[in-house]
Amino acid sequence: MRALIVIPAYNEEDSIVSVVESVVAAGYDYVVINDGSKDGTLRACREHGINVVDLPQNLGIGGAVQTGHLYAYHHDYDVDVQIDGDGQHDISYLPRLLEKIEEGYDLVIGSRFVEQTGGFQSTALRRFGISWLRGCIKRVSGLTITDATSGFRASGRRAIELFSRRYPTDYPEPESIVFAHNEGLEICEVPVVMRERQGGTSSIGVLSSVYYMIKVTLAILIEGMSKRGR
Repeated sequence: MRALIVIPAYNEEDSIVSVVESVVAAGYDYVVINDGSKDGTLRACREHGINVVDLPQNLGIGGAVQTGHLYAYHHDYDVDVQIDGDGQHDISYLPRLLEKIEEGYDLVIGSRFVEQTGGFQSTALRRFGISWLRGCIKRVSGLTITDATSGFRASGRRAIELFSRRYPTDYPEPESIVFAHNEGLEICEVPVVMRERQGGTSSIGVLSSVYYMIKVTLAILIEGMSKRGR
């Protein structure tokens, strides 16, 4: 399989070079999607000869990830793997995701919680939110996804084609799982260990976490109802 690593990045100048170096050292093709960063992310990419698609304005994580899917689709990759630009995702676990794609799954999610793998487990507030989303997804789809917000995920060719046409724009990971399930894609999780971010700060604060939970919950429920309405 031809695999592409998609690295969406917004204000990740402190970590983006080391993340790309880890991907290159592992022997994978990659593309950085600079999502209208306001810091030196683009400058760091250009100074180090990094393959980067520069979005002239911030589209949010959904727009950046969909750009990566479009890049993979138009360059005929068999699979693309999303990893964060902050250094949280350990590239050594990537073969686990690719093995499941080879087995026939369309979307494979790297999960901190499917097994007791250790590593960074996020804050108590976010763990509660992840648990809540797990219940929402289970209710509308029957799927048990333990780490629905994980940005460490592999998409096979069917998922690439689907997400190139449509992808949620705001906080997309949980909603995209239900969307993919509704379209008949096969989804699974594999255990991974995640690290704390290597630089920068999260874009989701306390107040935005409340907005996040309300919006994503509604999006999941609406996506779930859309299948019943077909």
